[in-house]
Amino acid sequence: MKLQPAIQFVAFGLLLLIIPAVLSTPSSAEISVGISVRVEPPALPVYEQPICPGPGHLWTPGYWAWSDDNGYYWVPGTWVVAPVGMLWTPGYWGWHEGVYAWHAGYWGPHIGFYGGVNYGFGYGGVGFVGGEWRHGAFFYNTAVMHVDHVHFRNVYENRTVIVRNESHVAFNGGKGGIDRRPTREEENYSREPHRAALAEQTRHEHAASQNHALFASANHGRPAIAATGRPGEFKGHGVVASRAAGAPYHAPAVSPKEARASAANRPANSASLKAANHPVNGSNKPRVVNTSHASAPHTESRPQNNSHQGSAPHAESHPRNNSHPASAPKAPASHQAPEKHGK
Repeated sequence: MKLQPAIQFVAFGLLLLIIPAVLSTPSSAEISVGISVRVEPPALPVYEQPICPGPGHLWTPGYWAWSDDNGYYWVPGTWVVAPVGMLWTPGYWGWHEGVYAWHAGYWGPHIGFYGGVNYGFGYGGVGFVGGEWRHGAFFYNTAVMHVDHVHFRNVYENRTVIVRNESHVAFNGGKGGIDRRPTREEENYSREPHRAALAEQTRHEHAASQNHALFASANHGRPAIAATGRPGEFKGHGVVASRAAGAPYHAPAVSPKEARASAANRPANSASLKAANHPVNGSNKPRVVNTSHASAPHTESRPQNNSHQGSAPHAESHPRNNSHPASAPKAPASHQAPEKHGK
């Protein structure tokens, strides 16, 4: 009987050790399917990035989410105060066995696979080139990020990552989708400890689902609120409207409820997802189809003219695809120390 309190104490201690371990394991968001439908998402709209509201904010690109009542609706891109040292891997739609499945985004130390979708503003389909963490502070690449050059000290400029492209495809795989599979490196990053979307991101998406103007059926792929300066702020000077739809909008032939895939049509587990998104050999460059949504069509594929340095970058600034995509890149040696921009 005297041993019982000691046993309870040990059991309680083991429980305290197990709980953090469970919470620190990779979130199921990156390996499971949140929702599946039988109609493809609209093309990503063309829009500009609102100015960053302050240091420590990271850009989370806009995306098409799904409502069983109203179908696809646009979740505006927005700036979010990031967990220190973490980067945002955007979610993406992936086609598999006749359905389009949503793979939720997550926070982690490296950028994982997000379907090859070119969301713009540093997210070119592979990795992220909009900035990097240095000693607990985030430094912004002003070649692709819209920040205040006068008041932001943690900045650098790397224009070699800028490319032009015309595609606005919003999903991976299937007919008309992006032909891109995760690399071994991205597979490894998917197994790192992750954090799910922050509470403000969840509230932001919910608010978008309640706004009729953001339904694809109402805006035909050109939402009036394409991006916001802060999560949930759908009015005011920080709101940016779309300049154009990414492609002609075609209304689904079925209702949202009819388009919703049943459980039998969804990939059952991570094994089926690996079959759909099998990694390529890490020694080979991934095959990427550029699919930017954030620029008007261009015919050139080269860096912008240096005469534009110092101006706020527009949505047409996109990263060049490369074989080492998964983490925020380090700036060139000439940019290792913070630069001061101002006139």
